[in-house]
Amino acid sequence: MSFELTILNDKNNSLLGRREVHISFKEAAGKISRIELKEIVAKYLKMKNEYIVPISLQPKKGKRDLKAVFHIYKDEADAKNIIPRYRLLRILTKEERKKILDEEKAIKLKAKQAAAAEKKGGKR
Repeated sequence: MSFELTILNDKNNSLLGRREVHISFKEAAGKISRIELKEIVAKYLKMKNEYIVPISLQPKKGKRDLKAVFHIYKDEADAKNIIPRYRLLRILTKEERKKILDEEKAIKLKAKQAAAAEKKGGKR
């Protein structure tokens, strides 16, 4: 699918070290995912798509047009420091997201079990 896109606003935010782009997509509301939007914007702006983060997607009332806001960072470390974790997880595929969350749960469980074993061993 190809969607006609129009850049509404493009500005650099030097304080946060990012570029903020507002884009309008014609006939795209409800037909495209965040990941696909990110790839389309990366191709259009000729950038690496891993540093592009979709912030908001708003369909226009009574139309199929979609207004989207993207933040573009210079590197991944800047994005991780500024953007909340849930936004970074939201742009991953379901499999990648599930894998990361399962790994974190396993680490927490091991830490909890180790703390319980240490507490139990310390009471003698």
